[in-house]
Amino acid sequence: MTARLLVDLATLTANLDRVRATVAPAELMLVVKDDAYGHGLGPVVRAATASGVSWFGAFDVRTGAAVRAVAGAGSRIFAWIAASRDDLDTAIGADLDLGIGDAELLEELVDAARAAQATVRVHLKIDTGLHRNGVRPESWPAFMQRAAQLQADGVIDVVGVWSHIAEASDAEDDDARAVFDWALDEAAAAGIHPSVRHLAASAASFARPAFRYDLVRVGAFCYGIRSAGGPSAEQLGLQPIARLEAVVTAVHDEGVSIGVGALQGLPSSLRGARVGTPAGTRRLTEVGESASLVETWPAAAAGDTVTVYGPGANGEGSSTDLAELIGTIGEEIAVRVSPLVPRVYER
Repeated sequence: MTARLLVDLATLTANLDRVRATVAPAELMLVVKDDAYGHGLGPVVRAATASGVSWFGAFDVRTGAAVRAVAGAGSRIFAWIAASRDDLDTAIGADLDLGIGDAELLEELVDAARAAQATVRVHLKIDTGLHRNGVRPESWPAFMQRAAQLQADGVIDVVGVWSHIAEASDAEDDDARAVFDWALDEAAAAGIHPSVRHLAASAASFARPAFRYDLVRVGAFCYGIRSAGGPSAEQLGLQPIARLEAVVTAVHDEGVSIGVGALQGLPSSLRGARVGTPAGTRRLTEVGESASLVETWPAAAAGDTVTVYGPGANGEGSSTDLAELIGTIGEEIAVRVSPLVPRVYER
């Protein structure tokens, strides 16, 4: 393998400190979906736990159980997708907090909890307009009444109410927040008083203080991945934690061959992007299956290092810089890096 992803865990820790200082007094939930955004779940969770992070967002139950195995008993782990009874049983066994945004799923959870003789911590989700699951507003009051009954019976503990927002415009997000606040009032009327209310992800957690409530779910920003079209990482006070490097394998008349391509997760549509070389930036002229071509430079030689993205001294861009060239987001570039590419951790 002639490519590697260098992950700086000290920079991760600095980013975590920056995020927590920004969102305080709300707590940080570090989102670690997709193998910690492609950076490696185990090392990221261990570093975050050592830095004092106590909440993790795992997306699915399988990831949540993996986080529990790494983080131990002291962490709170929130999984917001449970797709089967097996998932519910696994979540109960791993002592996860579960996101519940569907009345039928709540009843399935009741069966699983009673079978396990357990009280399950749940975060109930209101659909505030994004339609990424969640209980519709017209069904919310009845859902709250049922949840209150189950809480009184000791089957569930409603520790959270939450939702997603689109972050497409301030006006749309304001509308979503109004629905969220209404949902909290309806929960209180039913006798439910959650200890954590969470609505904001990375961008809103920095830009919209009123959206922070008690807890913010931050993924991309913690890894130094800025939002497409948004402020730079430097403006946010963050730094990318990963650098994708590839070794020059051959020098040809038509360009310099590097050992990374579509099979390693580099989108073929990135042809034309600029990457970092020992002589400054050069164009990526072709993306093949397992190798790519870069414009040559004086004295280019096999064994030289090219930086596809990440912090460096040769003018290379970030994952979001590349993403903006092809109409996507920096997270997509990061999570596409194949697990076969070695992760090398720096501290």
